[in-house]
Amino acid sequence: MTATLEMHPAPARPATTRWRLRGRTRKALLATHILAVGAWVGIDVLVGVLVLAGWLSDDPAVRGTAYQALGTFVLWPMLVAGLASLATGVVLGLGSKYGLVRYWWVAVKLTLNLVLCTLIVVALRPGLAELAGYGRAVSAGTAADRDLSGLFFPPAVSLTALTLA
Repeated sequence: MTATLEMHPAPARPATTRWRLRGRTRKALLATHILAVGAWVGIDVLVGVLVLAGWLSDDPAVRGTAYQALGTFVLWPMLVAGLASLATGVVLGLGSKYGLVRYWWVAVKLTLNLVLCTLIVVALRPGLAELAGYGRAVSAGTAADRDLSGLFFPPAVSLTALTLA
């Protein structure tokens, strides 16, 4: 009687199931992401128009209104659009084959979004109340001339980065 040794393969490990977005959920999230990015770009264009109106207009009322609008109405819509873009982009990345850092271009987009949202809070927000006050003074005709050339950089940098993304 000969004994045979049977070799059984080791039990297969269960494949890790990765969560994936499918169907309507993915389409709705993608549409929301595109709308958020479009709103962000639109707000940046509006900021550029207001900055140019403040620079180029000879009418103190137009200049003052442009600076007041920049100081009063820009921060929250821009930040909400940026954070909505970030949140939907992260969920889309995690729920798709692209991941967050699997492909370099997704990682670049994520990094640009994080940097731009941080710049909104850290660099843009602190000077907006002062800018709105300056706009009121310009409208009233009591403001001294100031160098506001730095206002050009936020929309230029943001539009460039968003276009790159």
